[in-house]
Amino acid sequence: MKQAWNRLCEGANRFVRDESGMGTIEVILIIVVLIGLVMVFKKEIGGLVQDVVSHIKSDAQTIYN
Repeated sequence: MKQAWNRLCEGANRFVRDESGMGTIEVILIIVVLIGLVMVFKKEIGGLVQDVVSHIKSDAQTIYN
């Protein structure tokens, strides 16, 4: 019984010290921060995208005309 308890404690200690999942947590935090920035600057990003698309359209029309 004591041997099983020791193996259980040893496995729990390895699980707590295991850092292999840290990369996943870091990626999730980066994604959360990026989503937050997009939400804060939504209007500015939308205006920038509209400007870029309008410039692309006008340049494409000058090429084809």
